Amino acid sequence: MKVNLKRVNQAFHYEAKNEDKIIVNIDANPAIGGEGKGARPMELVLMGLGGCASIDLGLILKKQRQVLDDYQVEVSATRDETPSKAFKSINVHFVLTGSLDADKVEKAIDLTLTKYCSVALSLNKEIEITATYTIK
Repeated sequence: MKVNLKRVNQAFHYEAKNEDKIIVNIDANPAIGGEGKGARPMELVLMGLGGCASIDLGLILKKQRQVLDDYQVEVSATRDETPSKAFKSINVHFVLTGSLDADKVEKAIDLTLTKYCSVALSLNKEIEITATYTIK
């Protein structure tokens, strides 16, 4: 796996490109000179976690023969007061629509975040990662 970042302007706007030539725009917080031309790096971490967890949860629920018609994920985080403003805690909230057994959903979420989601497993172990869900 490899990505390449290219500086777009004299501020903090970058284009990140993966090996499939898909481009993601990255920018800094306007408070330090960003121009709102891309996602901030810490937002990208949350997006990566949400995407990874979504893929793994979908695969697990499919194997459990659960009927998942639709779902959304909201990832929220708190940051510490250190100069790096690292994540202190992250919550992944799944909104699931379908014919789903709550016990199977809970097991699938646990497996997703503790065994399969490579993004969650790559984050600092000091970050408290929690999950909640709603079934519609």
